[in-house]
Amino acid sequence: MRTLLYFFAALICAAAAAPAPSFASTVAARTFHSEALERDWSYTVYLPTGYRDEGPRYPVLYLLHGNHGDANDWITQGQLQATADQLIERKEIPPVVIVMPQAGTDWYVDRKERMQTAFFDDLLPEIEARYWVSNQRGGRVIGGVSMGGFGALRYALLKPDQFCSAMLLSPAIYADVPPLTSAARYVGVFGERQFDPHVWHELNYPTLWSGYFSKPWRLPFFIAAGGDDLVIQAEADALYTHLRQANNPAALRIVDGAHTWDVWRGLIAPGLKYSLECVKGGAK
Repeated sequence: MRTLLYFFAALICAAAAAPAPSFASTVAARTFHSEALERDWSYTVYLPTGYRDEGPRYPVLYLLHGNHGDANDWITQGQLQATADQLIERKEIPPVVIVMPQAGTDWYVDRKERMQTAFFDDLLPEIEARYWVSNQRGGRVIGGVSMGGFGALRYALLKPDQFCSAMLLSPAIYADVPPLTSAARYVGVFGERQFDPHVWHELNYPTLWSGYFSKPWRLPFFIAAGGDDLVIQAEADALYTHLRQANNPAALRIVDGAHTWDVWRGLIAPGLKYSLECVKGGAK
């Protein structure tokens, strides 16, 4: 009996001493050299619980932050890691890699820097080489908040062959011109010395409309905003209406609140569930 007790005690001690497997989700900051930007470029990446460099490739979601924001806003203010963990655990979304690049106030266009070129020519190849993620349309999703919503909508309409859906949270899209309070007017992107409406219209989504509908791909759009964010709420509603009138799939959600993370934090879960629906069986 004493021998058996020693044996079981030894087993318990060995189990306690063994390192626990590292299966929890992780968030990390990474830096690589971007040829288009001619400098090092950083991004934050979320790897889901149980991530492995083997088996079927993971779908990948690219999330673009807002003006004067930071890639880590999605984590620190949006609670993205906890939300994604819960949705994956409940099997409401598939395990997904989420990439959040730093973009300052560039509005994701080739103006102050070649940010759009860097995204497609540098960031996508970097992520697809470093991580076990899809390099196919059926495994990629684009999303953004505010300025990032402007960029995400632009990328989705410009290259619908690259993404299978888009998530737009309070997108700063303004089909006409931005209001006087918009950051778009003073960041030095849409005009050299002062805001130029011609540059704005040249880069805004209405100019991409006919090109998008001339191509065979259609992206479902999740569009959301706070009801107190009056101008952007109206723009979100107008975009949704244009898409549905053109028989393009889209979902619109207007909730209480303004242009803040208090609103966006609550929209991340429904946005992820809607926009990641397209990757099921599509990642390669």
